[in-house]
Amino acid sequence: MYIKQIIIQGFKSYKDQTVIEPFSPKHNVIVGRNGSGKSNFFAAIRFVLSDAYTQMGREERGALLHEGAGAAVMSAFVEIIFDNSDDRFPTGKPELILRRTIGMKKDEYSLDRKNATKSDVMNLLESAGFSRSNPYYIVPQGRVTALTNMKDTERLVLLKEVAGTQVYEARRTESLKIMTETNNKREKIDELLNYIKERLTELEEEKEELKDYQEKDKERRCLQYTIDYREQLAIQDELENLEEQRQTGAEGTEDGEERFRQGDKELAEIQAEINELKQQIDFLKVDKKQLESERKDYAKSKAKIELDVKNLTDGQSAAQQARSRYQSDLDSLESSIQQHETELAEITPKYNARQEEEGTLKIELESAEGTRQRLYAKQGRNARFRNKRERDDWLRAEINNGYPQLAKVKAVRVQTAEDIAELEEDIANTEQAIASLREQLEGRGANNETIQAQIQEAKAERDRLSDERKELWREDAKLDSVLSHAQNELRQAEQELSHTMDQNTSRGLAAVRRIKRQHNLEGVYGTLAELCNVGDRFRRAVEVTAGQSLFHYVVDNDDTASKIIEILQKERAGRITFIPLNRVKSKQANVPKANDAIPIIEKIQYDPIYEPAFQQVFGQTIVCPNLQIAGQYARSHGVNGVTIDGDRSDKKGAFTGGSIDTKHSRLEAVRQVSKWRDDCDTHKARSAEIKRTLERKDQEITRAVGNLQKIEQKRVQQENSYGPLLQELRSKGNDLQNKKDTLDSKHRASGKIDANMKTLTDQQNAHEAEIASEFKKALTRDEETQLENLNSTVQDLRQQYSDLSSSRSDLESRKTILEIELRENLRPRLDQLQAHDFDDRTSSGSRSTLQESQSELKRINKRISTVESKLQELDISLDQSTSSIQELEKRHVEIKTGLEEIAAAMEKSQKKTEKSIRKRRILAQQKEEVTHRIRDLGILPQGAFEKFKSTKSDVVVKKLHKVNEALKKYGHVNKKAFEQYNNFTAQRDTLEKRRGELENSQESIEELVRVLDQRKDEAIERTFKQVSREFGMVFEKLVPAGKGRLVIQRKMDKGPDDEDDEGDEEEDRRKESVENYTGIGIRVSFNSKHDDQQRIQQLSGGQKSLCALALVFAIQQCDPAPFYLFDEIDANLDAQYRTAVANHLRDISSAPPNNNGENGKGEEGGAQFICTTFRPEMLHVAQKCYGVRYAKKSSNVLVVSREEALEFVEGEKA
Repeated sequence: MYIKQIIIQGFKSYKDQTVIEPFSPKHNVIVGRNGSGKSNFFAAIRFVLSDAYTQMGREERGALLHEGAGAAVMSAFVEIIFDNSDDRFPTGKPELILRRTIGMKKDEYSLDRKNATKSDVMNLLESAGFSRSNPYYIVPQGRVTALTNMKDTERLVLLKEVAGTQVYEARRTESLKIMTETNNKREKIDELLNYIKERLTELEEEKEELKDYQEKDKERRCLQYTIDYREQLAIQDELENLEEQRQTGAEGTEDGEERFRQGDKELAEIQAEINELKQQIDFLKVDKKQLESERKDYAKSKAKIELDVKNLTDGQSAAQQARSRYQSDLDSLESSIQQHETELAEITPKYNARQEEEGTLKIELESAEGTRQRLYAKQGRNARFRNKRERDDWLRAEINNGYPQLAKVKAVRVQTAEDIAELEEDIANTEQAIASLREQLEGRGANNETIQAQIQEAKAERDRLSDERKELWREDAKLDSVLSHAQNELRQAEQELSHTMDQNTSRGLAAVRRIKRQHNLEGVYGTLAELCNVGDRFRRAVEVTAGQSLFHYVVDNDDTASKIIEILQKERAGRITFIPLNRVKSKQANVPKANDAIPIIEKIQYDPIYEPAFQQVFGQTIVCPNLQIAGQYARSHGVNGVTIDGDRSDKKGAFTGGSIDTKHSRLEAVRQVSKWRDDCDTHKARSAEIKRTLERKDQEITRAVGNLQKIEQKRVQQENSYGPLLQELRSKGNDLQNKKDTLDSKHRASGKIDANMKTLTDQQNAHEAEIASEFKKALTRDEETQLENLNSTVQDLRQQYSDLSSSRSDLESRKTILEIELRENLRPRLDQLQAHDFDDRTSSGSRSTLQESQSELKRINKRISTVESKLQELDISLDQSTSSIQELEKRHVEIKTGLEEIAAAMEKSQKKTEKSIRKRRILAQQKEEVTHRIRDLGILPQGAFEKFKSTKSDVVVKKLHKVNEALKKYGHVNKKAFEQYNNFTAQRDTLEKRRGELENSQESIEELVRVLDQRKDEAIERTFKQVSREFGMVFEKLVPAGKGRLVIQRKMDKGPDDEDDEGDEEEDRRKESVENYTGIGIRVSFNSKHDDQQRIQQLSGGQKSLCALALVFAIQQCDPAPFYLFDEIDANLDAQYRTAVANHLRDISSAPPNNNGENGKGEEGGAQFICTTFRPEMLHVAQKCYGVRYAKKSSNVLVVSREEALEFVEGEKA
């Protein structure tokens, strides 16, 4: 078994996870600079395997965590993977993974990735050969120096640790402690035995005198019993007489109590009716006050509206006359406009036709003149040119010049056409807009009437919603009063209920209800008292049976109960007992089947889902006619019995009964609380609903008022928009006329452009045709004939065009006059009349306002009538309620007087009963005293009951007096002599037996101490021999020319030279105790095996270090481990000794298996060594080399070659 691999993360200088390549099972050497992390590497292994890092505080654990830049390291771990192919660890696996993890608040071990305790880990290491008594399989820095400077006495302590004597010494100390305690106990027992023997001698003398005293005392007790028994009988007879009187008085008291309860109940009902009537009267008064206020408001509104109606009626006649004049003017003007429009409609088609003919004729005229001009031009050109080429060149030049002009004319024509189309579209839109404006102006009257009707509807809706809101206000005011009354009653009922329970329960119940509401818990049902309903007859029996269980809270499961309890504890809000339905399992009761035994649960009404809870509390109880029958059933059937009056017989034999205050019933209090709580919840829900309805009504009224305002604003806007409409209409009419004028000019321009384009086209065609013709000096005959014809045609066309233009001009003049007359005169006058009509219609709005006011006046009159009728009904209701209250108060006084008489009679009976109770209490006390005296007499002699039965009482008293006088002379007698004698005898026997046991125990402990001393001596002697032998062998191997040995020192030695582990007195030394040993010395010779040996104090530093290493190797050979960790053990050695130590490590690591060790511990192969060094000697013999590097404030371990390691070591030397 050996260390296969080590993984470190977060430990000291190893911040990042460092996975070290698997180690060699033989010799491994680690090199690195000072501060690189070599020592931290060894500390990590010791952190896992040794006891060096135990019981650490927070600061000590924090010191093991990596500290540096970056994120803080919160935890670290070191993991060692062991090769377990030899099954040295009893796990049955080829590998063992041991990890220790540490943090600021944790320190954990794990074995094979599973959590383990520290003791498990240490026991496993012990089983694999890691001995706690020999911690030298790990040799950290400074350990060799400490051994070098160790004193002889310290080496002796070290030898004892290696020998394992701590176990023997601990057991010996414990045994000596037990032996000391045993001696102390034996001394105390001896003292007690001496005292007991003296006391027994005294008691022997007192026994005879005690016998005479006992005879006299027997007679005294018989006499005293006779007297006390007779007194007891007399007291019992008197008590029975008092009980008969109490029963008779109790029946009368019960009747009186029943009548008092009935009267009190009737009083409560009458008072409730009175309170209800008073509350009703308050409501009626509130309603009356509100109705009177409404009537007053309606009266004010009525007066104002009547005044408005009068004013509006007076203004109607003048408006009617103005309306007649307006209508006459409007009819005349509309007739004139109709005539002008008709004439204009007739002229316009004629004008358009003349204009079209004129355009066509003009085109023909221009075409003829153009052709004639071209012929004249051609006739003139022929004389200008000498030949055809000159003519053609000129013509081509003219043609080329004509193309741009033609293109320009075409572009102008396209633009003009687009302008005409745009103007036509604008004119159509403008005409449509004008038509729309005229429709608006013409339909204003109908719109006014529609808007007025909408205003009336909006006002009616607003008034209806306002009336509904007033009703809701009235109901809300009533509900506030009712809710206040219910809340007062609820507080009073809760206060009465809280008096029936302790304060913690009361606070707890309130808290549970609040928690249920806040956390919306569905499975919280209520208390048993809230979940059941019981008749008046069995109410007292149920309350007595349940007791405080009435206030136990029923929930669906234990999770709900736990959650509520946690909140109660957190808030300190009281204490409650919960009944989880999923946990309750009631036992089947042995209920008797008889008429005089009724299961009480049958008289309780509840929901079946709560069956387990009610069975748990009431399932074992029956109702019986009286307490005697209840007691019989309790004994025979093992059930609890209870009577109607609340007397109870427990199945364990206890009886409970007496007077109960019937005025304070828990179930009645719970019923009242539930009733008023339900009323409060109902009223609150209704109040919330009314408030929500009021909010909706407010929103509806706001919307209705907003709608009314919008309609009125719309009317105002319509009234104010007439002037802008007229202005807009005039503006659009002018705009339309301008656009038509523009369109006419565009059409004329388009005609001119077409004629010009035709002229240019014809000219281009003529030039091209001329180019194609022959060159002649004069026109052809055809051309001359055409020229003559064109002259006559042009004259005819000019005459026709002049006549047509004159006709068109006359039509245009008349058309223009008509249009101007309509546009400038007739239509503006019509607009003015229509504006006047709008004013008249505005005044007609006053007529609608008059109608509206008249309707409002009717509505107010109707409401005033309704309010008056309601006030009359309220007055009648108030009178009836007042009369009822007077009758109820009269009845209340009568019943109260009767109750006072009953109470006086009950008080008288109560005083008599109290007197009887006091007398009975005195007699009961006397009876108890007599019974106590009889009980104090103890066990009476045989025949004591019959001995003085026939003797008279005075004779018995005299005899008792005589006997008491005779007993006075025995006043000094020890009355417990017999008992004390027997007790002391038993104590003596017990103590003598205990003393014998302690003596046997002491002998056993002394034997154990002798055995432990012997074994400890043998272990030290054996270990010394083995370590001494191994030391000599190792030293000779390290220093072949020298010799070394260990010397044990004793107190009686003259000097260290007289001691030799090989002397003749070896047997005598074995018999001596190791307590006589004072130390272990070291004697060595480095130059000869025969020279005088030197003590270690006389050697040089390097020689001392070699001796210390030899002692370490010797100890390791005595108690071998599977691997060893050496941290710079060769630092102080000379070169030759470093070589010897390196070769020795190589030999040990490569040694063959050895199963015959001296101490019984065999090795299955060479041990594994992991060493650090700054010297080259170990590197030459190492199987594997590693280098430790420190970069970025973190250490890392890497595999390096032997050459790289040697180079590093040589570099460090330089």
